[in-house]
Amino acid sequence: MTQTDTLLEAPPALVDATRVAVSTVIFTLGRKTGDENAAVLLPLVLRTRDPHEGLWALPGGWLDALEGLDAAASRTLAETTGLAPSYLEQLYAFGDLGRSPSRVVSIVYWALLPPDEVDAQVAAHAAAQNAPENVTWFDAARLPRLAFDHNQIVEYALWRLRNKVGYSRIAHGLLPEEFTLAELREVYESILDRRLDPANFRRQVDGSGNLVPTERFRTGSHRPARLYRYNQDVELADRGPLTPRPDPSLKRAR
Repeated sequence: MTQTDTLLEAPPALVDATRVAVSTVIFTLGRKTGDENAAVLLPLVLRTRDPHEGLWALPGGWLDALEGLDAAASRTLAETTGLAPSYLEQLYAFGDLGRSPSRVVSIVYWALLPPDEVDAQVAAHAAAQNAPENVTWFDAARLPRLAFDHNQIVEYALWRLRNKVGYSRIAHGLLPEEFTLAELREVYESILDRRLDPANFRRQVDGSGNLVPTERFRTGSHRPARLYRYNQDVELADRGPLTPRPDPSLKRAR
């Protein structure tokens, strides 16, 4: 008897007991109080009821019956944190039998949001007096014990982020449209959790072909630093055939 046969012959109550949830690991860059080095941060939501009352958890919620997964990820993230990232990617499905008191399969997404966008969205909710409650930002690499298997989920998301930053332009998701090489290096150092040699880093990014120098400079207490932008011909994430294809009529309209 195959696994499929076993599932089909299982009592209806057992099959119906499986529920699908959607959670999101959303990363940004920031500095915790008293720390001069930037770190990868993420928001967590305090659980106010069992199971795991009083523990922090990833933002998320149940998948509605008539809702797509991407839409559910955006909705539940907005409802729990008030955040709306422009970049969402499906990370993994977590469904171990012991991860929840009831049978729950979680479809986990991850998102990247530049610090200035986080500040703007948080400020907008504060001004409108509709800021979500029980949300706090944590250093993603130094978390307390979380509800369910959420420590494992964050650890996996960090592993994916650290691997992708070596061969993709995913760091762009944590930067403004224009940035200095020092700001880009800070993103890499925060993700990799180690210092990088500035001269070697400059040579590597200059030879990558991913950056386009602009004619603008950022001035401050040090000498002016040239601003760069990412080559727009390179996608933030290659999702293969699932990537929405551009509408040729829109290109002609421009």
